[in-house]
Amino acid sequence: MKMRFLCVVVTALVVLGGLPFSSDAQLDPFFYQWTCPPVRHVVFQVVERASQKDPRLPASLVRLFFHDCFVQGCDASILLNNTATIVSEQQALPNNNSIRGLDVVNDIKTAVENVCPGVVSCADILTIAAEVSSILAGGPFIKFPLGRRDSLTANRTLANQNLPSPFSTLDQLKAAFAVQRLDTADLVALSGAHTFGRAHCFFILSRLYNFSGTGRPDPTLDPAYAQQLRNICPQGGPNNLVNFDPNTPDRFDKNYYSNLQVKRGLLQSDQELFSTPGADTIALVNRFSADQNAFFSSFAKSMIKMGNIGVLTGNRGEIRKQCNFINRRSVEVDMGTVASESEEGMVSSI
Repeated sequence: MKMRFLCVVVTALVVLGGLPFSSDAQLDPFFYQWTCPPVRHVVFQVVERASQKDPRLPASLVRLFFHDCFVQGCDASILLNNTATIVSEQQALPNNNSIRGLDVVNDIKTAVENVCPGVVSCADILTIAAEVSSILAGGPFIKFPLGRRDSLTANRTLANQNLPSPFSTLDQLKAAFAVQRLDTADLVALSGAHTFGRAHCFFILSRLYNFSGTGRPDPTLDPAYAQQLRNICPQGGPNNLVNFDPNTPDRFDKNYYSNLQVKRGLLQSDQELFSTPGADTIALVNRFSADQNAFFSSFAKSMIKMGNIGVLTGNRGEIRKQCNFINRRSVEVDMGTVASESEEGMVSSI
């Protein structure tokens, strides 16, 4: 597996070597070349081992990265637990009882700290975990630039505002992405992450039984597929899990777009990309459905672009010792005394 990983890296350098990795000159794909050379391999090992027990994990880690970046940037704020000074994003409506993989990120952090203590940020660990997850599911290798630092804050209010809803119209989706300076091409490419993973029945019940208060199913939903979904998600039944792609639920491929073409997008926000009359997204859906390489290339570019949102670098932020808590920090006060601002963890900011 180590050889497989190294071969993929070499291939990725050829394919992605010409990409504009970051608008921030302090981010670099080889940021840890001298300070923590094995970091990508360490992350790969932990995620691979965990995904063998939980095939849903790669999709969950990609989603976790997305939900982090859309709230005050890719700074690992989503990993912070509630404390006396932190109101965690994990209990925001789009995240509560929904995000997964937090324990695996902690396992990765422990493994990385054992090799390179105090060097790699949780923000970069989450980024590399998304990179590795794509590989493990058969998707593109995304050579992310690294060098992010971790935030000292979280923002639950922003999480409730910024994260797109599964009930969003196309205009609402475009607006949410525009806030992050992501365009329509990014929207369609990044939505392709719904080619793997699961969703809860709660998010599709209105499409199945009472779309827009009509008492009928969503007309953009294929009737045969709607019946399959009703069998899994009975009205008033348990909040079961449904595969985004009924055919290859754990494989990263172009089937997401092929499903949209036959009215088998799981979420309303998915199907909007193809079924909104006259939408400029339709041509992109058709292109990606016909050409998986084109989808993979666009997805990699858009992931890198998203990964550059609001990053903290240099002396901004910190490198957390534990991903769920900010480090203990010492703050100078009058008369030369020192007051301690503490969260969980005992190590000074780096």
